[in-house]
Amino acid sequence: MFQSERFWGGLRGVINVLLVIYMLAPLVVTLVISFSSALYLTFPPPGFSLQWYEKMFSNPTWTRALWTSLKILVPAAFIATIFGTAAALALNRMTSRWALVIRGVLMAPLIIPVIITAAAIFGVFRIWGLYGTLHGLIIAHVILTLPFVLSTVSANLAVFDRRLEDAAMNCGATPWMTFRRVTLPLISPSVMSGMLFAMVISFDELIVSLFLSTPRVRPVTVQMWSNIKGDTDPTIAAIATVLFMFSLLALLMDGIARRRSGQAPGL
Repeated sequence: MFQSERFWGGLRGVINVLLVIYMLAPLVVTLVISFSSALYLTFPPPGFSLQWYEKMFSNPTWTRALWTSLKILVPAAFIATIFGTAAALALNRMTSRWALVIRGVLMAPLIIPVIITAAAIFGVFRIWGLYGTLHGLIIAHVILTLPFVLSTVSANLAVFDRRLEDAAMNCGATPWMTFRRVTLPLISPSVMSGMLFAMVISFDELIVSLFLSTPRVRPVTVQMWSNIKGDTDPTIAAIATVLFMFSLLALLMDGIARRRSGQAPGL
């Protein structure tokens, strides 16, 4: 019996390692190619060079696309964090049966296929005059990223001790003071996590951006899509590495914030 458990435990470990290698291998290949000295996509590279990163930051097309993505993700993540946190607090305190309906509507972008969401947003924004505008892309990214903030903060509120708020109110604190000095500091790790997730999702989003972007307003993911369809060089690998490093940095910041706050990673 003991040997059987060791065998299956070892087999699970081998399968897990193979899955990790299978998932990380494309990232490693992309990272290596981004430092290639070749003039085309080839692996292994004949040599190492920073020429593609230099080209990325010296090419107006790529710098404009990166700047557009930054102009979208910062306000989108900030707005999604505010509204997502407010919605989580409100739904956590609601006892009405409509709470589940409202939560379902807000979480719908995680359930509905993104292509359907993109088509719906495209149709509405064409009527409202938001198609091809920076404001339209920001609003669309808020719609897509808000569920991540809502779910993250809601998970924290599910184990939040409401007696701490009651104690503050009994000591004479106003509702705003209670929120600012008691509630917000306790849920701040989940709020920060939600904001980081929103930034990553916004930065990597393609489908909705593809529907709403124009040659004048084009995020970096749409520019990558356009380049892949045409003449491809290792610059695309350098851009992909930048996107990956941004996501990795966000996850590391989230882990550090949770470790300092003593909050369990699952919340």
